[in-house]
Amino acid sequence: MDRMRRWLVMTLLCFSGGIIFMLPFLREVYYIPMQQAFGYDNTQMGVLISLFGAASLLTYFPGGWLADRYSPRKLITLALIGVGIGGWYFSSFPSYRISILIHIFWGVCISLVFWSAMIKATRNWAPANEQGRAFGILESGRGVSELLSSSLFLLIFAWLGSQAEALSQVIQLFSVCNIVLAVVAWFILDDTIDSADESGEKVGMQEVISVLKMPAVWLISIIVLTSYSAYWGSYYFAPYATDVYSLSVVLGATVAVGKMWLKPIAAVSAGFIADRAGVARTVFFFYLVMTACFVVFALLPGGEAYLVIMLVNATIVSLAIFALRGIYFALLDEGGVAPAVTGTAVGVISAIGFTPDVFMPLLGGVLLDRYPGAEGYRYFYLVIAVMCLVGTLAAFLMMRMAARTKSSAESATKPVDRAEGEANV
Repeated sequence: MDRMRRWLVMTLLCFSGGIIFMLPFLREVYYIPMQQAFGYDNTQMGVLISLFGAASLLTYFPGGWLADRYSPRKLITLALIGVGIGGWYFSSFPSYRISILIHIFWGVCISLVFWSAMIKATRNWAPANEQGRAFGILESGRGVSELLSSSLFLLIFAWLGSQAEALSQVIQLFSVCNIVLAVVAWFILDDTIDSADESGEKVGMQEVISVLKMPAVWLISIIVLTSYSAYWGSYYFAPYATDVYSLSVVLGATVAVGKMWLKPIAAVSAGFIADRAGVARTVFFFYLVMTACFVVFALLPGGEAYLVIMLVNATIVSLAIFALRGIYFALLDEGGVAPAVTGTAVGVISAIGFTPDVFMPLLGGVLLDRYPGAEGYRYFYLVIAVMCLVGTLAAFLMMRMAARTKSSAESATKPVDRAEGEANV
């Protein structure tokens, strides 16, 4: 693959990996306009995203197996077209039952067809010694694509009048973007699978079982689960700043938006650091930082006197969270997971690692309702600090495993080097 096409592939993965999620999570920016246009109450809005999450969790694992049997070109193209078509129908403001089916369909398209194929394509994009930067660039690029598309389409929404018709046209724009990216994917990506072993056989049940027996897969699953729980904790920074530190709603939202701008910087920087220092070692370091920061959140009493400390702590922990999201899938190589079963491994890891989509919103809601004000946030962030501590232990074990793997590989090459030296003499 020539240099220009190689970077076109990564650009496609970044934009498709960011924009494909914008339609299911349209509520993050257009919550009130969606309620007004569709006539949904808060419970109905919550059910839509919960069913999307449930469909995703059920299809991550089979999606990994699918990615090891079919090329990223076919899968990514199909997923983008499916999400785009679903979005176009959604723009007509269908009935609530149809909206539920569309969200479930989006979950299947993204998690069954797209997600593992994107991760596998990213792993194949770079050699073993550049996995950190590959995944860092992917996460950074996804963040940039989300910011650019959200900002541009929000301006269009305001320019069109901010009413139901404007929302319909914004949904159509996102749908068209998905379909255009599908066409680009078909012409840019290679139609290769990279899932066959030397005998030419595709990944089957025996290979799936071997993946389930890999300690690295379970350790990475714990790392993704705990770091993703911390990511959910960052969703509460805006109300935390408003309820506990007396910031206005606008300034609280500014904290949340400012956090988003750190994502591209943190992810790509962590990728380059990981390639130099080792992925597992870098993950371990950021876990130490993340654990300490959430302990600080759990201990801060709140009030305007501690506002600066809170803002600095929120900045540091956001950098650590986004850094980890940028590199944790790069652990596949250091964990000794063969490229041929990348999709299957990613399916297992994602099915476990992204379960916080189900329990973290419930946990946050229960704690904040039962313990109003600063006390509820302190308990919430204390739970996350404990989870980060578990992630730190998993990262430490992963670091030791990576060190043993590297040592074994170096030992295996020594007799070959000695024999070559004797032959030369």
